[in-house]
Amino acid sequence: MSEVYANSPPNSPTHSAKTRSVDVVVVGGGIAGKACALGLAQLGLKTIEIAPDLGQATPSPQGHQWGKRIYAFSPSSQKLLAHLQIWDALDHSRMQSVRDMRIYGDRGEKDDQLHLSAFEAGTPQLAWIGESNLIEHTLDQASRFQNKLERISDAIERLEVDADGGTLHLKNGEAIRAQLIIAADGANSPIRASLGITTSEESYSQSAVVANWNCTYPHLETAFQWFLPGGDIVAMLPLPGKQLSMVWSTSPEHAIDLLKLDQIQWQERFSSIANGAIGKQLGKLTLNSTPAAYPLRKIQAKRFIGPEVTPKVILIGDAAHVMHPLAGQGLNLGLRDVAVLLNILGKRESFRSPSDVVLLRRYERQRQGDTSALLWVTDKLKKLFSASSNTEQQLRNWGLGLVNKSHFIKQRLIERALGDIDFD
Repeated sequence: MSEVYANSPPNSPTHSAKTRSVDVVVVGGGIAGKACALGLAQLGLKTIEIAPDLGQATPSPQGHQWGKRIYAFSPSSQKLLAHLQIWDALDHSRMQSVRDMRIYGDRGEKDDQLHLSAFEAGTPQLAWIGESNLIEHTLDQASRFQNKLERISDAIERLEVDADGGTLHLKNGEAIRAQLIIAADGANSPIRASLGITTSEESYSQSAVVANWNCTYPHLETAFQWFLPGGDIVAMLPLPGKQLSMVWSTSPEHAIDLLKLDQIQWQERFSSIANGAIGKQLGKLTLNSTPAAYPLRKIQAKRFIGPEVTPKVILIGDAAHVMHPLAGQGLNLGLRDVAVLLNILGKRESFRSPSDVVLLRRYERQRQGDTSALLWVTDKLKKLFSASSNTEQQLRNWGLGLVNKSHFIKQRLIERALGDIDFD
């Protein structure tokens, strides 16, 4: 998509016979986009979702191979999926609850750790771990039976926006007119770029290496995270049975080396880091997937809605923000975007259209605060544990131990991670 107009250009086909009109168009086919489209249709809004890969339903995951894209779902995300009537339809034999989290500093000292417990916090679980394609498959199935939702597998060539809405021109020649456009088209969002919405962006000069493992010791529904000297972070997330999903944040050069390791070399690498703590906690690890890597960066859009003159566009998910995976909150933040938007539109005054600028500004105000706070904390933690001086090392490890001794601080951390949304 290369063009955007603040007003329809001369001889525009905006109102031609080929143009269809709906209430909302959602652009994007990831979890956030699919959840948003389904939720909007459930509100009674005539909705179209557009993405190049919507023609085929996401296959249902089966067998003992777990997908490469594994996410931690917070209770706020669970509440959204339950509101969409998705949660109970999931295959829960492929979901793993997390009841404990153990975070270790990089000195290897016994007191340099933080333990977060669902029992101590008075909550049934801290999170659930599940596959992206499990959630997407269930969303696809639900969308098929929603008569207010149409899905189009195509790409967008041009966007026109004006004071009354927007028109999307597709590669197949069709034009779709909507009161409101939702950009859920990813970190490199073409819609965001075409509207001239700038971002603050920073590369972490790291890649995340992901792989799934079988372990010989039970993980006890515990998520582990090790901060390593030099700035690496290794997270082991529990999966059903004696299985784990690894996210190893490291330099791009080291990531390339990790992708080349065979099973024996991986065992040697695990034995050499964190004083062999991974093996001591989880036993022998056997690779259960092909490792993959992706670059890490921080992105925050300057605006979460379109420009002042034509604010008929809302950004959600990675189109609005991207964060380091150390807190496991990236997807949850995007699903909170969806939850807030559905709340605002579901409770709107009867005289307001879905694209009323007052509603859009409500959304932007609510989401910018939550997003800025979480991005700031995650960024500072990442940089603190990347610092190499002895003073900074002592400070960060002392801080883990201090927080671990404070029930009040741990309770606040857990409350923040759980999130809070209200559909009443």
